[in-house]
Amino acid sequence: MTTPRLLLREMTDEDFPALCRMLQDPEVMYAYEHAFPEKEAWEWLRRQQERYARDGIGLWAVVEKTTGEMVGQCGLTWQDCGREEPVLEVGYLLEKAAWHKGYATEAAQACRDYAFERLGAEEVFSIIRDNNLPSQSVAQRNGMEVQGEFVKQYYGVTMPHLIFSVKKPRN
Repeated sequence: MTTPRLLLREMTDEDFPALCRMLQDPEVMYAYEHAFPEKEAWEWLRRQQERYARDGIGLWAVVEKTTGEMVGQCGLTWQDCGREEPVLEVGYLLEKAAWHKGYATEAAQACRDYAFERLGAEEVFSIIRDNNLPSQSVAQRNGMEVQGEFVKQYYGVTMPHLIFSVKKPRN
């Protein structure tokens, strides 16, 4: 998948160092309450690769076209958020050097459109920690509005989350 400035593609083992720039940066990972040690970072990558094989989707590498550098990840995953069925979520995480360039919004909009046009989704979601204001702003720029909230327990920490969504436009 491409956008004007970005290429989104499946992550490979060769992307591990770039992935670690995100997952091992405490500032980037503040919504998770911790940076990932190497073992957790590998588990994260393996989970995405399993999703590609099982679901045909997952968090994809976000690559700057001009430099060829992986600067983040964005994609579609099935997530639980307290509803009867899992929801199709647009998720995104960029390394700090790529913040404030509009990349998250550009990639998230491409994933939203992919979900509607290629996967036939009627609604897509973003599930965002209540204190993650930058990600909430991306969701809003992606046409999403808050539809509810729920609480996740992660590493023994209670984490309130907002459920954003947007429905497929009717022609």
